[in-house]
Amino acid sequence: MAKRLELKFRNELGTIATISLDNPVDPADPVAIKQAMDTIIANNVFVSNGGALVEIDRAQIVDRTVTEIPLSE
Repeated sequence: MAKRLELKFRNELGTIATISLDNPVDPADPVAIKQAMDTIIANNVFVSNGGALVEIDRAQIVDRTVTEIPLSE
């Protein structure tokens, strides 16, 4: 199972830009995540196709399970 922390922001065009981080700390610390997102916005760390990140939209952890299918040759 793979986990990913997704930080979602609104940019200057009003569209959503996502920053994804693999293998987040468990359990997630909402206060630390919000502080990090505020810092990203305040310092203009990333720019998306829609311009600067201007507002926090949400943060979420996504779990993904991958099952390999063995293929005979």
